[in-house]
Amino acid sequence: MASVHGALLDLKRLDRLAGGDTPLHRLDPRAKVLATLVFIVCVVSFGRYELSALIPFFIFPVSLVAAGRLPAGYLAAKVALVAPFAIAVGICNPFFDRGILVHLGALDITGGWVSFASIVLRTALTVGAALTLTALTGFASICRALVRLGMPKAFAMQLLFLYRYLFVLAEEGGRASRARELRSFGRKGSGLASYASLLGHLLLRTWQRAERMHMAMLARGFTGDFPSAQGGRFGAREVVFVLFWSALFITLRLYNGAELLGTLVTVYLS
Repeated sequence: MASVHGALLDLKRLDRLAGGDTPLHRLDPRAKVLATLVFIVCVVSFGRYELSALIPFFIFPVSLVAAGRLPAGYLAAKVALVAPFAIAVGICNPFFDRGILVHLGALDITGGWVSFASIVLRTALTVGAALTLTALTGFASICRALVRLGMPKAFAMQLLFLYRYLFVLAEEGGRASRARELRSFGRKGSGLASYASLLGHLLLRTWQRAERMHMAMLARGFTGDFPSAQGGRFGAREVVFVLFWSALFITLRLYNGAELLGTLVTVYLS
């Protein structure tokens, strides 16, 4: 519980990173959201056996991390937290898809292993792009941008509340876990039977905490709109940013960039 608590609260660093002062931070959030959406659509549209064509797409998150002066190690660690879920989704593929797809000398690689690697790679790309977007923009600004792009305001507000509720849940869970450890002597009170009561109390405490937060918001004049919503300017820089990255993603989707590069290198060396 303590490790989960620390991992969730560490996500607050993403909002702090969004306060940077680079050209990417100053871009209108809608431009960054649109480019990331095109990126995600192109990545997830690949077939299950297409692996090499995904590798050139790393240019997007890597370029944004470098230009936005973001901590690459921190973002990579957050992507690694999601890796076990991607592994759990695709781990059965090698057992059901046993057709030989690739021959590497004496080594035969089945389609199941290729599709498994494709799932992990696509997860790393999409999650990495989403985390980079959040670190450059901030989750509240992303929700405001989605509303201005046409998303229903109620749905965007629910996303924002869900994001904030994660921290409330983590904080209350950390307190409950510490209280349980302080009241346990040796192995007494630390078995699985105590978790049912712990989860019940955790639900009640977070519910009550959320109600107090909602009453405080109403007392401060909350009417269902995003706080301090400011109208950004979608200018020439934003248009160039969206068009450049969208054109690159569509080109990489239609043509295998890694294969073309390998062909050019082979022709040049020969």
